[in-house]
Amino acid sequence: MTEARTAEDSGVGSEESSDQLDPEEFLRRMRHSAAHVLAQVVLEMLPDAKLAIGPPIDTGFYYDFLLPRSLTPEDLETIERRMREEMAKKHTFVWEPIPEAEARQRYADQPFKLELIDEFAGSTLGICSHAGFTDLCRGGHVEHTQQIGPFKIMNVAGAYWRGDESRPQLQRVYGALFPTETELETYLQRLEEAEKRDHRRLGRDLDLFSLHEEAGPGLVFWHPRGGRVRLEIEDYWRRAHLEGGYELVYTPHFGKSGLWETSGHLDFYKESMYAPMEVDGEDFYAKPMNCPFHIMIYRNARRSYRELPLRLAELGTVYRYERSGTMHGLLRVRGFTQDDAHIFCTPEQVESEIVEVVRFSVEMLRTFGFDAFTAFLSTRPEKAVGEPATWEVAEAALRRALAEAALAYEVDEGGGAFYGPKIDLKVVDALGREWQLTTVQFDFNMGTRFGLRYVGEDGAEHSPYLVHRALLGSMERFFAVLIEHYGGAFPLWLAPVQARLIPIADRHVEHARRIAVSLQTAGLRADVDTRSERMNAKIRDAQLEKVPYMLVVGDREAAAATLAVAVRRRDGENLGVLPVADLQSRLLEEVRRRT
Repeated sequence: MTEARTAEDSGVGSEESSDQLDPEEFLRRMRHSAAHVLAQVVLEMLPDAKLAIGPPIDTGFYYDFLLPRSLTPEDLETIERRMREEMAKKHTFVWEPIPEAEARQRYADQPFKLELIDEFAGSTLGICSHAGFTDLCRGGHVEHTQQIGPFKIMNVAGAYWRGDESRPQLQRVYGALFPTETELETYLQRLEEAEKRDHRRLGRDLDLFSLHEEAGPGLVFWHPRGGRVRLEIEDYWRRAHLEGGYELVYTPHFGKSGLWETSGHLDFYKESMYAPMEVDGEDFYAKPMNCPFHIMIYRNARRSYRELPLRLAELGTVYRYERSGTMHGLLRVRGFTQDDAHIFCTPEQVESEIVEVVRFSVEMLRTFGFDAFTAFLSTRPEKAVGEPATWEVAEAALRRALAEAALAYEVDEGGGAFYGPKIDLKVVDALGREWQLTTVQFDFNMGTRFGLRYVGEDGAEHSPYLVHRALLGSMERFFAVLIEHYGGAFPLWLAPVQARLIPIADRHVEHARRIAVSLQTAGLRADVDTRSERMNAKIRDAQLEKVPYMLVVGDREAAAATLAVAVRRRDGENLGVLPVADLQSRLLEEVRRRT
C-alpha cells in the first residue's frame, strides 16, 4: 500500500470543484472523504482520541489515532456500521481556508495537528467540515457522504508517528474502498487468497523454515524441506552462471573497519550495519554487502583489457540491521544470502554486458515460472559522483538493454543513487502482485575509491566500469515470493518431495520401499508413508503437503510382473497403474523441462 504522507492529508492547499472529475481523481476523493468519516466516528466513540493523519491509499484509506485504549475487532465492526449510518445521511463536505492562528486555537488539544501546522506555517491552511466534524485538510473531497463508494474496515495496526520509533506509537485503522461492490469483492477475495498463500503460514504448515526470537530476530532457520528447495534453486543458479561466463567466488563474512571506510559504507550505511567486534585491537564489521570483497579479488592481480569483462558471482550471506517493526517473515530479515555479482568491464563492453544481464535475468525468472515483468529506470540525481557524460552513457546503455529485452519501463527521473543509475525489475505473481527482485546498478564511485585499474590496448592504465547486479535479490526473499506465487505447490523440479509411496497395508511397505529406492537411485526425491493410517488419510495428508505425485501400492501392484504403482497427482487426477520405469521416465522429463 502507498502510505507516504502527502499534502492532501496535512492541511495545506485548497478545495477544487468536483465537477467532471476523471474516475481516478473521483476515486481518490472518495477514499479521502471516507478517511474523514472514519475519524469522525472514532472521535465520537472515544472523545479523548488524538488525531494524526488520514490519507487515501491505493486500495482505500487509513487514519492514525492515539487512543486511550486498544481497538478490538468488535470496535472495528461498530466503526464500520456507524460509518455506513453517517454516509447514508448525505452530509455535505465543506472546505475553507483558515488563518494559522485560528487553526492553532481550534486544534490546541491535538498535538499532531499542531505539529503539522508548524510544518506548513506560511502555506495556505484549510479545514474540511461535515456533520459537525472538522479536520485540518488540504481538500479534495466528494460533495457529500452518499457519494462515497463501497468500503470495508479491514484491520488496525501499529504505526509510529512520522515513522519514527522514538515518537508515539499510534493505532492505524485501515479501510478498503473501490468504485463498485464487484471491485471491492474481487479485492477481498484476492486478499483471502493471499492469506492462504502467506509464506509465513505455508512455511510453518509445510515445515520449510522457522524464525526464533530467542536465537535472534530476523535470522532464518531453513528446515530440511526448505533447504532442499533452496539447494535446487542454488544448483540451477550456479550452473546458469558458469554457463554465462561468470566465475564463482566465496568471501568472508566480516572485514576490518578500514575496508568499510574505503568503500564508504561507514560514511553512508553505518546505521544499517551491526556494531563492530574487536579482534586484536581492531574493529571488524559483519558485511552488509559483498562488493568490497569482490573488489579485493579484482585488485589482487594486475589486470589487462584482455581479461575483461571479469564477472564475479557469489551466493554471499550479508547482515543488515533492520528495525524490529519492519521485519516481515522472509521478505525483510537481518541475515540473508544475496545472489550477487559484479562485472568489471571496459567502457566499450558495458552496453553489451547490461543487455546480457537483463536477458539473463528474464530467462532465469521465466524458468522459475514468472512471465510478466515491469521495469523501472532510475536516472542521475541532483547530487551525484561521476561526469555527466559518463552518466549519459550508462543511462543510454540501460535504456537500450530494456528495449532489446522488449520490456516496458517507467523512468524515475533523478531517482538513481549518487553513485550510478540502475534498473529494477519486478515480477508479477499469480495474484497479480508485483515483487521487486532484479537490480542492475552502475557504480562510478567504489572503483574510484579503491583505485581500480586495468592496462588497456594502448599500454596505459584505465579505470574499469563496475556493475553491481542481483537477479533473484536474495535467497530468503525469493523463496518467500516463490512460496506465495505457487501457494506452496512447487513445480516438480523444486518440490521437496517429488513422489510419495503410499502402501495400502503393512504387507505392502517393503514393496513400496523398493520402488522408492529405484526412484531415488534415478535422482528423484521419493519417500514412503509407513504410518498405520488408512490409504485415503495418507493421500489427503500428501495433498496437504503439496506432494506432486502419490504412488499407491496394494496387492495388485505388488503382484505385478514388473514394478508398478497406481499414480495420482496432487490436483486429484488419477493416471492409473503405470510401470515404475515409465513413471520414472515421465518424472525425469518433467524435471528436465522444469515445467
